[in-house]
Amino acid sequence: MLMPAFALFFPIPVAIAATAVVHLANNIFKVILVGRKANWGVVLRFTLPAALAAILGAWLLNLLSAPQTIATYQIGNRAQEVTLMKLVIGILIIIFALLELIPRLQKTSFDKKYLPLGGVLSGFFGGLSGNQGALRSAFLLKTGLDKEAFVGTNAVSGSIVDIVRLIVYSASFYTSNFALITGELRLLVLIAIIFAFVGSFFGAKLLKKVTFTAIRLIVGIMLLVVGAGLAAGLL
Repeated sequence: MLMPAFALFFPIPVAIAATAVVHLANNIFKVILVGRKANWGVVLRFTLPAALAAILGAWLLNLLSAPQTIATYQIGNRAQEVTLMKLVIGILIIIFALLELIPRLQKTSFDKKYLPLGGVLSGFFGGLSGNQGALRSAFLLKTGLDKEAFVGTNAVSGSIVDIVRLIVYSASFYTSNFALITGELRLLVLIAIIFAFVGSFFGAKLLKKVTFTAIRLIVGIMLLVVGAGLAAGLL
């Protein structure tokens, strides 16, 4: 949800990179809280392919970051522009929103023998769009981990992938957009990190009690709206 929110105010490459900073900080905090529960066998089988694929996804994002208008249209007196970057990211956000909203897709999981493939897919889309949690969860759910081990493994895997993609972002489009890294953006990233910490802290406390059905519905609908807006060139 954070990347689409940042994308409303900043260019998509900057929004994705800024989101990666927040995700990394939050995942490291989660590792401190529950990382000791991580299953390192699963981490190795899943995260090494994910990290390598994240490099490819981040590199592809750099290619798409150059302005490429593919369609224009008018709404009243306002010209709307659909760019390749916004179209691709918007479609990906819609797909991940459907994973949150459609009951059958919510329950999707894969046999543990497909862990390396899951790592490749989640890492690639994490590098490309900043969205990887849904795919990562779908593959990790079949590993037989208990809830604490699942969260810990998820956090360790996410941290490693975030580090790798931030390195690629920094070496490519992130440096070319340095002028856009304003004090306002730094403040928003700091605020997001603080509240992500708060959410992770209470999430760890409530891990055995909480259900996320309502939150999943709200987030899914908002992602659909933002994804459609980006793909249509309205945002």
